[in-house]
Amino acid sequence: MASPYSHPDPAVRRRRFRAACRAAGRLLRAGLMVYSPIAHSAAIAACGLDDMDHDFWMHVDRPYLEWCNMIMVLTLDGWRESRGVNIEIAEARAMHKPLSFISPADLGVRDVSVRIVEEVLA
Repeated sequence: MASPYSHPDPAVRRRRFRAACRAAGRLLRAGLMVYSPIAHSAAIAACGLDDMDHDFWMHVDRPYLEWCNMIMVLTLDGWRESRGVNIEIAEARAMHKPLSFISPADLGVRDVSVRIVEEVLA
């Protein structure tokens, strides 16, 4: 599940982290196997890897993109401008993976939504 994270304001980063965790939790509860780079990596980064750059984290996350059946994009504010989200979308397309967008409100979580629009990639 791709979602934006980076922002100069730490409060925005915390809000995005919590929204990604809540969304991943809702999807897991619904029976979907979900890997969220933000939910799964931000806490690890805060414990000694916070100086690692974007390229490092994309290297860590890429195998998950390869293993997954589809890519879901959590459309929090900033998702369209997010470098990481855009890279993950481009890589999903290059791998011919289905791509879904989850809007922020439908999962019953602040900043998150359950309307999933699936775009099957040729």
